[in-house]
Amino acid sequence: MHARLNTHLWRHDAYTLRRMQGAFERAIARLSSLDVLNKERSSVVDMGAGDVPYRPLFEDHCKAYIACDLEMGPGIDVTFDDQGKVPLPSGTADCVVSFQVLEHVWDLDTYLSECRRILKEDGRLILSTHGTWLYHPHPGDYRRWTRDGLCRDLELRGFEIESVDAVVGPLAWTTQFRTFAYHHVLSKLGPPGRLIAAAFCLAMYPRMVIEDLVTPKDLHDTNAAVYSITARTRR
Repeated sequence: MHARLNTHLWRHDAYTLRRMQGAFERAIARLSSLDVLNKERSSVVDMGAGDVPYRPLFEDHCKAYIACDLEMGPGIDVTFDDQGKVPLPSGTADCVVSFQVLEHVWDLDTYLSECRRILKEDGRLILSTHGTWLYHPHPGDYRRWTRDGLCRDLELRGFEIESVDAVVGPLAWTTQFRTFAYHHVLSKLGPPGRLIAAAFCLAMYPRMVIEDLVTPKDLHDTNAAVYSITARTRR
């Protein structure tokens, strides 16, 4: 199982990763109920797969999972060319997934048009990216979105929004960011520091749970750390 799945509660980013996993599982369950995802026939294309952390979530819901990234590596099936194109036929995928990639993409038009091109007529896009988050170049880090801005960017490029899942509200993400900072400092102190860091992260996890529970829904939904969107190609 990948480290991003069912993350240990003492990991510094466990709260966010677990909430993201929950959002993706809800999207998968919904698309399975609609028969968009079907183990006997469905194809899923991961656009910017990295080390393919979320493949296990789809294994029981699709026949083929095609991982695409900038370079070949473990688990990668195809690579983007120099123009940002994917060597796959149009209409290949029942579902295209893009997990925490869009903030690293400079040319949104090319990237999203490729996502749309390789989708079947009634296919779906599951896309997650950052609302409020720390700068993290990999290799570049170019954007953050409001809920409205992300939906509009997708709509302008031919997608119809079906659902939006706001992951980690403003009270919880302030605690999450402090947890990052303390973990970073304490981990430099050797094994005792790493043990203290793990204990601190574990203590902060229930705090974030409570903070998300007490945050008003409208504030949570419009000020999230991460947004997970399910969309379809516009008819």
